[in-house]
Amino acid sequence: MEKIGNEEIEKMVKEWYAKNAEYEWQRLVQDPYHQIEFIVTMHFLKKYLPKNGLVLDAGGGPGRYTIELAKKGYDVILLDLVPELLELAKENVRKAGVEQKVKEIIEGSIVDLSMFEDEKFDAVLCLGGVLCHILDKKLREKAAKELTRVAKNKAPIFVSVISRLGVLKTILIEFPNSIKYCKHYWEIGDYIPGIHGEGFTAAHWFLPEELKELFESQGVKTLEMVALEGLSSHHPKETNKLARDPEKWKIWIETLLSTCNHPSIIGASEHFMLIGKKNQKY
Repeated sequence: MEKIGNEEIEKMVKEWYAKNAEYEWQRLVQDPYHQIEFIVTMHFLKKYLPKNGLVLDAGGGPGRYTIELAKKGYDVILLDLVPELLELAKENVRKAGVEQKVKEIIEGSIVDLSMFEDEKFDAVLCLGGVLCHILDKKLREKAAKELTRVAKNKAPIFVSVISRLGVLKTILIEFPNSIKYCKHYWEIGDYIPGIHGEGFTAAHWFLPEELKELFESQGVKTLEMVALEGLSSHHPKETNKLARDPEKWKIWIETLLSTCNHPSIIGASEHFMLIGKKNQKY
């Protein structure tokens, strides 16, 4: 297989998100199906975040979670790799009127958080699959180490990724011409556009046990793992139809929230999230 360097991977990722900046802002609110990822994530943020403090939104892109947490009274620092996303974030923060709570908006990578001292943050977020765009295993380990380092002892850490099993289901439904890459996706988990088909930017798809091991090796205690689309995963049409009935939608969301941490659901969802606690002095 053709070898692609880390710098070229980073360039692919930056170009993809630069072109899709506005979509990335709208992604979690575009329809009820996509809103589920946001609803479930916020449910668990509310459950595990401290009552106040300084939060790092690492890879927070155009600022969807930054703004939501700022509205709830948290001080937030937003970091992302893509200048176009950060410009959009600045505009969104201004429109939301939360400039006083968003302390900094910084261009940078989760692989190198050296601009922050040890144990700076009361909570650390790395949501939406940011970690998936690091294909080099050693760099993923470095990113996990950095995200843990900057968290205070006992602070919660939230990391969501794209599921390897979920991607295989997506191929069946949306990209049948990529079926020939299923063995590679399952065994390796890496995707590079132009080499393994088309449709997304460079990414590594995760297994739940892989993400858990990655952070536990850095002294993070796993509190919960949850499926972000849960039982709705890969059923956008049915989910959006159900959402037209408020009573049924309320019941369904309650069902998703009560089942999303079941082991049989986590890995098969499009996205899943690890909620951990830094469990030792770094």
